[in-house]
Amino acid sequence: MNNRLIEEAIKAKINAYAPYSGFRVGAALIDVDDKIYTGCNIENISFGATCCAERVAIFKAVSQGQKAFRAIAVVSDSNDFTFPCGICRQVMVEFKIPKIIVGNCNGKFKEYNLVELMPYAFDNLNVD
Repeated sequence: MNNRLIEEAIKAKINAYAPYSGFRVGAALIDVDDKIYTGCNIENISFGATCCAERVAIFKAVSQGQKAFRAIAVVSDSNDFTFPCGICRQVMVEFKIPKIIVGNCNGKFKEYNLVELMPYAFDNLNVD
């Protein structure tokens, strides 16, 4: 599963629209039925309108009726590992994505669970 997910994230990165930062990111999300949804970052001159690759993939899946996921992979052209931003992590909490795979341009990858990347998350368990 991991290799396939990583390969799809790398392919998705090609479609990134990053004219301002030049930082291309691809993401691939696998659901409980083994269907993969991909996303790339889409920048906007009004930076608040930019959407990260992870959220594009998640929103694509949700818009097609899926809300149960197994893992997401995130890759970029950076030598450093590419971690989801805080907003993406919060969306991952909302949909309880259990495994996050982060990679770099050298073909190295690390796996984390959601609690490791988003301890003390704001979720329905913390709402009175």
